[in-house]
Amino acid sequence: MKEVLKKLEGKRVSILVGIPSYNNAETISHVAKTASEGIVKYFNGDGLIVNSDGDSSDGTREVFMSTETDVEKYSFVYEGIPGKGSAIKAIFEVAKIVDADAVVLLDADLRSVQPWWVERLAKPILDGKASYVAPHYLRHKYDGTITNNVCYPLTSALYGKKIRQPIGGDFGISGELVSIYLSKPESVWKSDVARFGIDIWMTTIAVNESKNGVVQASLGAKIHDVKDPGKHLGPMFVQVVSTLFSLMSEYQDRWMRVKEMLEIEVYGEQPSQNVEPIVVDLENLKKKAMEGVRNYREFLRSYIDEEILDDVLDDGMVNADEWVKLVYDSAAAFRKFGKKVVEAMIPLYFSRVAGFVEETKDMDSEEAENVIEKQLERFFDMKGYLAKKWLE
Repeated sequence: MKEVLKKLEGKRVSILVGIPSYNNAETISHVAKTASEGIVKYFNGDGLIVNSDGDSSDGTREVFMSTETDVEKYSFVYEGIPGKGSAIKAIFEVAKIVDADAVVLLDADLRSVQPWWVERLAKPILDGKASYVAPHYLRHKYDGTITNNVCYPLTSALYGKKIRQPIGGDFGISGELVSIYLSKPESVWKSDVARFGIDIWMTTIAVNESKNGVVQASLGAKIHDVKDPGKHLGPMFVQVVSTLFSLMSEYQDRWMRVKEMLEIEVYGEQPSQNVEPIVVDLENLKKKAMEGVRNYREFLRSYIDEEILDDVLDDGMVNADEWVKLVYDSAAAFRKFGKKVVEAMIPLYFSRVAGFVEETKDMDSEEAENVIEKQLERFFDMKGYLAKKWLE
């Protein structure tokens, strides 16, 4: 990486597209080619593409570098704790060297990325309308379960800005905000922020510290390597939610004062597209919820309502009201017990996803979205409960 930084000294670009990767040889060429087309079409080629790789074993970097593009590109293996956050920190360091006006981050496993994504994620920043552009996707009702049940409602209720995809993966970031991120203590980059905690960390700081605030960008359907929540999302859940809870302490004075939720501007029209269906193994979710609560019951009962735990043990599901209480009780308990609280939340999260799947199985995406919005309202309505628990 130092070699790349040395080569780029003295170079200046308007747009830097960063692609963090790990074993994405099958998809990274498409992402690189599309990023190049976007920079050429919308920004007169005034850009750079960098691939920050986690030492892939499948030839990801070689595929990236052999892809024909009209925009200069570089690939390197980042330094630090293995994880997406470390990859992004390295991209920010490159952005600082080339004094980029806007950084566009694109996931390396994207199959649906289009050249206009680059314009949508960068233009509000270049126009001075935003410091941070969050994605606004069309998604299947069972895609993004950590987003729908934790990150979207909790972040929106806490900080008063309705950002639909706060951990979406594809973002636009101003040079000013890059400097803010890089100014944070080195200890931050050795925490879960170095892994999957990075997206919620970036979004929360953008909401609370950036000069021009946040805009969302319509990006249509996001087609990528999706995961069944009951089988693949446990470690990611711990890293994301631990980061979110830690930031609640940091910005306590801010969220305690927030008394309303504001809609956030969405840039660009959402295209009419179909989303890929996602099959969730409902019985597996219920089973894992019940097993996990049995395992953690003694610990959970020290801060969670016994009746709610009984409901999970009964059928493996919780409703929205029970879930909001669980999240707020867990957030308060995190201050005392730390990460063990989030590990104990995993089966409870499975129980909420199971409850949501059961409730929405006969609904279309629009009807299911209304259920998510009503749950968000409960998060906001119960902020007084959170504040009381938090201060206790």
